[in-house]
Amino acid sequence: MNIGEAGRLSSVSAKMIRHYEEIGLIVPTARTDAGYRTYREKDVHELRFIKRARNLGFSLNQIRVLLSLWQDRSRASSDVKKIANAHVDELNVRILELTEMRDTLINLSDACRGDHRPDCPIIKGLETDGIG
Repeated sequence: MNIGEAGRLSSVSAKMIRHYEEIGLIVPTARTDAGYRTYREKDVHELRFIKRARNLGFSLNQIRVLLSLWQDRSRASSDVKKIANAHVDELNVRILELTEMRDTLINLSDACRGDHRPDCPIIKGLETDGIG
């Protein structure tokens, strides 16, 4: 199948497929005599794996390791779990940071009258280092 069909079946754009090839995340596929990439069901399955991992927020480097473990039938599940747990820890930090950002913006917005006057706690909060 061509790159468009592989993209449609995997929900990964042709541009991203080319990018993944370029950075070595996936092995470049065979090409026709005319230079067109050709993909097999195995390639589509790998692209779906990558897409799902990206949707879960794994970095490209983490995905590279997960792909390697996925393809290694003698892998230890503890190695996979270690990566997943580290990612959960990273997500928890990001959730905390986003929660703090949201709370700060709510407080600044609540303090703003939102009227025709120029005085605005939101602007004042943004101009100082002590936001939050």
